[in-house]
Amino acid sequence: MPSFLKEDVLDWLLEPRNPSVRYWTLLDLKGFDPKSSAVRKMGDLIMESEIIKTILDAQSTEGYWVHKENMYLPKYKATTHQLLILAELGASLTPGIKKAVEQVFEFQRNSGHFLTELPKSEKGRNSVVKNGCCFDGNVLYYLTHFGYLNDPRAQRLLEFIYEYHDDENAGWKCRAFPINPDAVFPMNCFMGATKVLKAFSIIPDGKQTSEMRTIIDREVENILENEVYRYLKNPDGSRKAKAGWKRFGFPLFYQSDILEVLDTLTRLGVKDERMQPAIDIVLNTQQSDGKWLLKNSFNGKMWVDIEEKHKPGKWITLRALRVLKRFID
Repeated sequence: MPSFLKEDVLDWLLEPRNPSVRYWTLLDLKGFDPKSSAVRKMGDLIMESEIIKTILDAQSTEGYWVHKENMYLPKYKATTHQLLILAELGASLTPGIKKAVEQVFEFQRNSGHFLTELPKSEKGRNSVVKNGCCFDGNVLYYLTHFGYLNDPRAQRLLEFIYEYHDDENAGWKCRAFPINPDAVFPMNCFMGATKVLKAFSIIPDGKQTSEMRTIIDREVENILENEVYRYLKNPDGSRKAKAGWKRFGFPLFYQSDILEVLDTLTRLGVKDERMQPAIDIVLNTQQSDGKWLLKNSFNGKMWVDIEEKHKPGKWITLRALRVLKRFID
């Protein structure tokens, strides 16, 4: 067993009170077959967990959370945030979740992208705004998880993402990035691009188009050029670390961190020496008991807190261990 992986930590992750973590631990750390009875049983138990039940209990009978006209506000409690966290928790597609996905599709524009508010006219539905890659990336992630990848509407979103990718400079434009162009290296949104890449990473190889593979290769190289987390500039023009990315969190929604990016890279099979400084940060933040702390959270802003901040976090530990297992093994 690798030195970073302790048996008692595995036992902790496999405790029955968190079936979501147990599910991913069986798959990613224990190497269980996804079709095995143990994994299928955990998949069923996920839907009975208190976290999932609390989120679903807050859903309206029409399928949305909070506002029918806005899928994004209030942040962390609105519809798109719930579908994203449900997907990350490993939730199965239920009639209620299906109703929520169909409600989200009402926000899709004719070009394929999504905006946060329902279109009020045909002119609004014809919008071709190209500045929300993190938003579209997260939508693509949960649509893929819930089995909608082959849906023509999801395919339209993919085509839109392909079309506005900046092949030369990498990334996609964002309405909020960069606030100060002189303070960053990438021309386009670095955080948003990681969300699109994360969505691409859960699409099976057999369903990845040549265009998608080309974009994946370009985005991976851009991340590696920026040393995963060093995409800011010091006053002298040298690279500067994004300090917040060293504080690991779950869930992250539109934000990101070293662990999430490494999780995406290693899921794609990337092993590159330029990842080593980020890997070292993961190794150096492991506690003496073999666990990792939750340092960043949205507790108090979501329908239900996932874990306690500044305490050992099962989600952070799971992600760290599977990153290290893929990279080092």
